[in-house]
Amino acid sequence: MNRVVVIAPHADDEIIGCGATIARHIQSGDEVTVIIATNASLGAPELFSQEMIESTRSEAVAAHQFLGVKETIFLEFPAPALNAFPEFKISVEISKVFQKIKPTHLYLPHPGDIHQDHKAVYRASLVAARPQGEDKVLNIYCYETLSETEWTPMQEKAFVPNHFVNVTDVFAKKTEAMKFFGSQIKKFPHSRSIEAFEALAMYRGATVGVERAEAFVVERQLIP
Repeated sequence: MNRVVVIAPHADDEIIGCGATIARHIQSGDEVTVIIATNASLGAPELFSQEMIESTRSEAVAAHQFLGVKETIFLEFPAPALNAFPEFKISVEISKVFQKIKPTHLYLPHPGDIHQDHKAVYRASLVAARPQGEDKVLNIYCYETLSETEWTPMQEKAFVPNHFVNVTDVFAKKTEAMKFFGSQIKKFPHSRSIEAFEALAMYRGATVGVERAEAFVVERQLIP
């Protein structure tokens, strides 16, 4: 049994980025924990009310329960302001979770994402996952988040996947889980729409000869 941790800067990033892969892990008997790193009401209360935050978190819990996620952990770092927050504090809290779970697989946002929160969570998570001591994270992958990853600035490294997961049989679980996020889903042609998620999965699948796939960039793979 693998112990999987998915770290999302904001609630719904985890489903958009690797919801079907989460479903496949769970179907295979793996334990999945999701960490939501931020609380928007702490960083920008003028943009996000406490009621909105509680609603989104409830949506996340419902989506995770639908998929069979073992535990959802909400951290309390300010969004969208992680670029102005000490990253070592984020690393410390994530390290505490790693020490408890001892993950074998870790999924992170891509560092080229346009959102600064995604970059900060990526860096802080890698610090927490440094391969020191007896317990090491053997597999680390970066996922793509539609509405963030496709807008990588030209001066930064774009998302070029080199790891693909065939999610043909479980992709419907991703779309159903995403529907729990009623406050976040947009109408097509917005990239944060069910149709866009379907189109991306079909495209990623076509590049490797399957019906639907989720794509990742390998950060680390260690053969024990």
